[in-house]
Amino acid sequence: MPQPVVHFELPADDVERARTFYRDAFGWNVIPVPDMDYTLLGTATTTDDMGRPTAPGEINGGMFARTEDLTQPLITISVDDIDAALTKVEQCGGKTLRGRQAVGDMGFTGYFADSEGTVVGLWENAG
Repeated sequence: MPQPVVHFELPADDVERARTFYRDAFGWNVIPVPDMDYTLLGTATTTDDMGRPTAPGEINGGMFARTEDLTQPLITISVDDIDAALTKVEQCGGKTLRGRQAVGDMGFTGYFADSEGTVVGLWENAG
């Protein structure tokens, strides 16, 4: 079964300026998460407190301060097991950039570069 794209992320040099831009330009719901140095970007109408969009195919996203290895917008793919997914990525010619990291009690994230050098995120739901 294919693994779906469930999220996008936008790195920014000036996060506050970028928050204002996306809120004003597109009407996105911008929610800073101070304990995580992260901003949730609500681009779709949601159905529950987990932020799941109501319309099929819509996704919400996030924003963070640009880093040396995460410099461009990226998509995030949902997987059952980040460690297994990163092993498969490397077997297929990709490279792990950041291994499995906890995101509060919500789940885990990881990042890799594909065979062409494009950076992609992974998401694994908690427990």
